[in-house]
Formats: sequence, structure tokens, C-alpha cells
Amino acid sequence: MRRLRYWKAAAAGGLLVAAFFGAVSWQLGPRAEQARPSTLAPRAEQARPSTLAPLTGLEESSEEAPLSYAPMLSWDKDTQAVVYELEVYADAAARHRIFRTRQVYTNHYQLPLRTFAGKWLGKPLYWRVRSLGFDGEPVSAYSKLATLYTAETVPELDHPLILAQSDTGNGTTLLYPVYDWVGLAGAAGYEIELYAGTGAQALSLPPVAVFHADITELYDPEPRIGTYSWRVRALDEAGAPLGSWSPLQTFRTEPEDHWETAVLGDSISHGGGHYSFSPSDFEFSWLSYLDFPAVNLSASGDLSSMTLARFSRDVLPFHPQYLMIFTGTNSLRAGEDPARVIHDLEQMKVLALSHGIAPIFLTLPPINPANIQHVFGEPTAEDWQWRFEAVNEYIRGQAHIDVAEAFVCPDGVLPTELALDGLHPDVDGKRIIGACVNEHWAEARRDADAQLRAYREAR
Repeated sequence: MRRLRYWKAAAAGGLLVAAFFGAVSWQLGPRAEQARPSTLAPRAEQARPSTLAPLTGLEESSEEAPLSYAPMLSWDKDTQAVVYELEVYADAAARHRIFRTRQVYTNHYQLPLRTFAGKWLGKPLYWRVRSLGFDGEPVSAYSKLATLYTAETVPELDHPLILAQSDTGNGTTLLYPVYDWVGLAGAAGYEIELYAGTGAQALSLPPVAVFHADITELYDPEPRIGTYSWRVRALDEAGAPLGSWSPLQTFRTEPEDHWETAVLGDSISHGGGHYSFSPSDFEFSWLSYLDFPAVNLSASGDLSSMTLARFSRDVLPFHPQYLMIFTGTNSLRAGEDPARVIHDLEQMKVLALSHGIAPIFLTLPPINPANIQHVFGEPTAEDWQWRFEAVNEYIRGQAHIDVAEAFVCPDGVLPTELALDGLHPDVDGKRIIGACVNEHWAEARRDADAQLRAYREAR
């Protein structure tokens, strides 16, 4: 079974912003490529909303310091964006538009001037960008026009720009890494190589894995324990290299770093949200809001049975003192018997205790079936609230943190402003989870320690 991935389309393709579900279509996990809803297709110009703040941080160039004819543009990330709309004008009054695209899925974009600029190549141009929501509606105002000077003498970037920066703070160490980059204009696909080790020593040996993707993001299906480096290059329509390899990017997920705390769960803990952000967008990881470090052993798309099945392989090498367990949402939404989910959680508890690990469960926040249907076109079990409550009642009898209670949910349904897709809490939702864990962490540890002592005394 595959896990949920927030897939972004390559710039040359159709409007494929993200994708949906895999072999088990109702999973919270990687899904097959699926076309973006047609509501995001280019349509009649919409009036600029006066109440929305404009995007900021646009990169400027000057006549003295021009960019290339394939400039890599950038601006401040907007976590409310599903996709960006970028426009280029030949005049500072924004009357003569010569380019527009809505196929921009990160706050970086390599502009293919040679394909449209024609007689304006080398002359000052002007560009702006705004954020769009799931249905193509503006969620920001346009930025101010930024001036773009270019020159043929400036070398063009010929390799993808890596975005994922692992091991840079809380929540950034993933057992299941996500490789994320900004693509090259005109690329038809990408090749990713993964190496054990770092630097020249890593490149002196064959890669441990080679992946291919037609989008600018790839979820590693395997757990990566150790220190690794990866690189990516663009491919043309024939599969031949288009430019050079990116510099190596290194990440480290080492048991020898003696992680005191680990998190085991599904995509809610793996990260991502707001439809087009992945676990490499660490604002969408609740672990990034913790007051203490924790290694992320979560895997997008897990059913509770899948989390249990990988427990020994993924948890025991790290042997954390405390293990937060946060899984079951996928199973229950699909109509799984709560007793089966409780069985899986109980088995995880026993496995943890038998290896001297203190388990701490997190209750399952509510979901929003209407949003799930709207975004993913997927049904939810009609009695999902009863199923969630049955499992949460079990969890509240264990050493636990009640994150479900931290969400204010009218009628027991997760508000859209906390989770666009109805499943994965967005930035504010992830902050709520992180803050709740921080608030109750000391008490949960005491309960978990007491449970572990009782288990040992009973043996």
C-alpha cells in the first residue's frame, strides 16, 4: 500500500498540483497522479480583492546585476496558497502582459523567457505573483511589480534547486525522507540518486537507490536509518540529462544520536497539509512546534495495522525513552472496526513496554467529511464520530495527551480554517497539536514512567 504524497506538477505539464490516493483509495497516504480540479484552469480575470494582503519578498534585479534568460524567481512562502499565479509585463504600468501561468507550486519558479519574451529579451520586464486557493480563488492580493533585468551573458542555472533542508531544527529529522526541489523550465522528468555517507566518499560508491519522477517531489518508500546524501537532475522528453546534477544534500537519521523521544504515526505526524505542502515543508509538522527534539518515525498513509507491522523495524533501532503513538485516523475513516484499531494500539503498547520504551498515546482529532469529499472526492464512514470516540476512550485510559480536546470544532467537525482538505491539519492546526503536547508533556511522561514501572514489576 502506498502513502499520501502532496505531489506538485512539473512546470511543463498540465495543472497537476497534487494527487490523491494509492491502491487503497481512502488512505491518508501516497496516491496516484490525478488531474487537478478544473476550477484551477485559467479562466476569466478575477477582480483583485481589496481585503487581501499582497505577497512580499519578490527578488529584484538591476541593470548592474541582471539575471539570466532563465531566471530563478523567488518570493516569501505563503502557507495559505495551494498554487501561485505569476504574471510578466513589458511595461511598469502592467498594461501589456506577455506571460501568465498558474503552474507554480512553490515560492520559486524558473521563468522560461526564451519561450515567450522574444523582442523583450534583455530589456527590463516586470513581474508579480499572487496566491490562489483550492478552487482557483485568490487568497492573497498581487504583489507589487518587481523589476526584472536580464542579460544573455549571465549563465543559466542548469540544475534543480533543492528545497528540503533536513536536520535544521525540531521536526526536520524524518525516517521516511521526502526529496523536494524546484524544477528546471522545460524538464520532462527528474532522476534522483541516493548515496550512503557524505561528500566525495559517498559518490565514490554506487548509489543505494535511484528514483525517477515526473514531478518535483518524491517520497522515499523505505526507512533510511543512517547518514545519506542525495542529488537530482532534470531529464528531457527522451530521458536524457538536461543540465547537470544538483549539489549533494545530506540528511542524518542516526540511532547513535540517542533520541529520547520519537513519534510514530501516519501523515498527520509525517507532515504536510493545505493540499500542496509536503512533509519537507516543516511549518506543516507539529513536531516543529515542540519545546524538545523528537525523531519522526511516521509514514504517510499508515493504517493502524501498518504502523504496528513496522514497529520493530522502525522503532527498536532508536530505542527512545518515550514514544508518542498517533495513528488510526485512516482506518476509522474507512470504516474499520474500532476494536481492531484498539487491538493494534494495545499491541504497540505491549511491544514498547516489553523493550523498555514508555508509550504515550495521542487522541485522534476530528475530521471534516465534506472537505474530504470536496478535495479528494472520497467518502467517509457515516458513523466516523462514533468510531473515533470509541478509540479515543481507549486512549484516554492509557498514558496519553488529549490533543483532540485542544481543537474547537462546532458539531464535532474539523473547521476548514484548520484543515483545508478535512484530514491534515494545516499550520494553525499543527501549532495546536504542538502546543497541546508541550503543555501536557511533563504529566504524560510521569504517567508513562509509572506505567513502565508497573509493567516491569508485574513481570
